[in-house]
Amino acid sequence: MGYSSAEARQQLLDTLAEATERLGGALAALTEAYEQLDEATAERLEQQLFRPVQSAYGRARRTHAGFAERHELPPRSFSPALPGAPSLGVKGFLERAVADVESADSTLATLQDSMLPVEVGDAELRAGLGEVRAQLDHIRARARELLRTFGR
Repeated sequence: MGYSSAEARQQLLDTLAEATERLGGALAALTEAYEQLDEATAERLEQQLFRPVQSAYGRARRTHAGFAERHELPPRSFSPALPGAPSLGVKGFLERAVADVESADSTLATLQDSMLPVEVGDAELRAGLGEVRAQLDHIRARARELLRTFGR
């Protein structure tokens, strides 16, 4: 069964929104972890994890908004995610952030592997997806390294 270009564009936009929301969840978790750390470790978390995820989140939002505008689809606002209970602790928040980043990256990889971005013929969207995923490279390894040295 075929689908229309309009359906394909909406599906693509919805999938991108799902990944963007996951990145928002990762940012909320990283923010909460930051608040529980000493100054030096918090600085490392900000440089190694928060900034790349924040950059990816911003790029995902811009990619979403631009695609919606170019194809006259309704725009979407992204509400801040709730970080969770402080009792999760730094390790719990970092694990949650990594899980959210991996989920977002997996969703975007699946989208890129599908033919949807090519079928809708939107080079800006394809570039945006690639930039978001590039920002997410190494987040797991950086989080693991931060946790390994945590408390030293």
